Amino acid sequence: MKNILLETAFCLLAGIAAATNGNAAIGSWRAYMAYSEIQQIKEAGNVLFVRASNSLYQYNTTDQSITTYDKTTGMSDTYITRIDWNKTARKLIVIYDNSNIDLVDIAGNITNISDLYSSTMTEDKTVNSTTNSGEFTYLATNFGVVKVNMAREEISETYNLGLQVARVGLNGGNIYVSTQSGDVWMASENTNLIDKSNWAQTTSYPDNISVDDDSDTENNRELVSSLSPGGPSYNYFGYLRVHNGKLYAANGYSDLTFTAALQVYDGTDWTLYENDIEDQIGHPFVNLFCCDIDPTDESHVFAGGRTGLYEYRNGRFVREYTNDNSPLETAETVGGDNKNYVLVTSVEFDRQGNLWVANSTSPSTSILKLNRDGSWESHHHDELMVSYNNRRYALEHMEDMMFDSRGLMWMNNNYWNMPALIRYDTSNDDITVYSDFENQDGTSLTMSFVNSVVEDRDGNIWMGTSSGPGYIESTQAASGQLTFIQPKIPRNDGTNYADYLLNNIPISAVAIDGGNRKWLGTSGNGIYLISADNMAQLQHFTTENSPLLSDNIQAIAINNTTGEVFFGTDKGLCSYMSDATAPADEMEKDNVYAYPNPVEPGYTGLITVVGLSFDADVKITTATGYLVAEGRSNGGMFTWDGRDRDGRRVASGVYNIVTAKSDGSKGTVCKVAVVR
Repeated sequence: MKNILLETAFCLLAGIAAATNGNAAIGSWRAYMAYSEIQQIKEAGNVLFVRASNSLYQYNTTDQSITTYDKTTGMSDTYITRIDWNKTARKLIVIYDNSNIDLVDIAGNITNISDLYSSTMTEDKTVNSTTNSGEFTYLATNFGVVKVNMAREEISETYNLGLQVARVGLNGGNIYVSTQSGDVWMASENTNLIDKSNWAQTTSYPDNISVDDDSDTENNRELVSSLSPGGPSYNYFGYLRVHNGKLYAANGYSDLTFTAALQVYDGTDWTLYENDIEDQIGHPFVNLFCCDIDPTDESHVFAGGRTGLYEYRNGRFVREYTNDNSPLETAETVGGDNKNYVLVTSVEFDRQGNLWVANSTSPSTSILKLNRDGSWESHHHDELMVSYNNRRYALEHMEDMMFDSRGLMWMNNNYWNMPALIRYDTSNDDITVYSDFENQDGTSLTMSFVNSVVEDRDGNIWMGTSSGPGYIESTQAASGQLTFIQPKIPRNDGTNYADYLLNNIPISAVAIDGGNRKWLGTSGNGIYLISADNMAQLQHFTTENSPLLSDNIQAIAINNTTGEVFFGTDKGLCSYMSDATAPADEMEKDNVYAYPNPVEPGYTGLITVVGLSFDADVKITTATGYLVAEGRSNGGMFTWDGRDRDGRRVASGVYNIVTAKSDGSKGTVCKVAVVR
């Protein structure tokens, strides 16, 4: 007979170890905001409020503590354009780029004032400056003035003057506004300021008006410059990938020009790869599009960008590959030997440790291979060429290069000129460019973009398109006969009708989790989570119903060991702790455990079981064998809400977690203690 006490003790130790290792609660969110660029510092007694990289943190000069603020900690929005401290009301006003407003006190209490943001006015609501007078803070906007009562936490008046107001001042019972063009208007504070007829143009703005000129910034800049609030160095997250538990992030493709930044998060700290290299390379270093990690040496990393291919070791720059020391060519649309546009838009190591490189828009080097011995090979194909404006060159933006489980290379051309899916059998040098899309019903689809090529657990090749998500079935992926499958969702209304999954919703990013579920990012509509069988929408996260930073998703990457799903947006990086991890090949007693364990009184969150095989059968029973709950794992994880099959919270006791593999063969048993 097994020793129940020993098994229970082991399970408790496993649960304690899980908590010690920092298992975040299922369903929790985190924001990873940058704080590197100091923009404003506001002194509030022994506290400094700092706006940095359009984010906010608070420094206590007495105990040297740092508190960061973001949407996951109660802020209402993202991308802060201005802060100001009202000494009378002892509150900080926080203004976002969309004119939403938060008020924050020293204790960290946050109040949202959304009236300006939510108003239906057609005028430009941009806030240009702030001025404090007593308990009021005046906002100078591109339509007039907004008067905020900081003590009562409300907008008390709005003066729509039809003027682009640069600053507001009060002096001698009068209120003055100076416009962007330099005109000055004034009115008596005792009149109806809402009526524009009570305002008159005057000749000058009084010199003795106190304005918010950020003079306190310089006084505290040296102190603030020495602080380390954590986070990445930049908020540019257009490209993400997870490798061995580390998140690698780059700028990603953009029409904007960014400082090149390859940033790596190891679960605790961020590392910025060396990027101050323009003096070494002799030209601008901007916009890194992608990266990959040497499978034989994790310290060895390559990154591709707008100006070539870059090699790193231990985060330090080693060398640049460009048009004068490699076969890489300048974009044909630029011409000459211009080093500012040697476009390396995708890189990927193969199983042998050779690096494959996409040289987009080049005259004759669409695909290259950098061998392990340092030699180069051209794998250029005429099928990858396009003609435009009397020029002929490689596809403009080949990205998301990856090798599937069959050893086939896939990538997409994410460009309006010829959106395409590319299949390349490197062993036979056989390439197929799929640009005429037809779905399983024979309907031709017009795509304006194709991106995010990934393989699911069934060997299907998924992609995001302007027409919605879809995939190439595993058998067709192997044979090269490509039909774009749009999953259908039954209406369940008594008819046989079904609708295409997220039809015509632009899908900007796709990722597959350990449970074979599909995470779909959109351009403007947030994130969708779709079930493994593609038949159900499990989640739809937006900025309105979650701490998601932006509804414009640029990249998704999943840490399948922890279940953390990272979302790169146009306003920064955030993550969601999902209930799916990579499945174990075999369920071992030492690796299957539940947390938290014990479940203490008052705990109402999910109880999580990890270390399971794919689609494992899980049963929760009492010590006497009575079935309390059951279900199947998402990848290697199962969650239980601590309730029985009738929805009642279970009583105190030790519960068995009995598992079996998806084929019915025996798994393992663990225990969890519940204390009420």
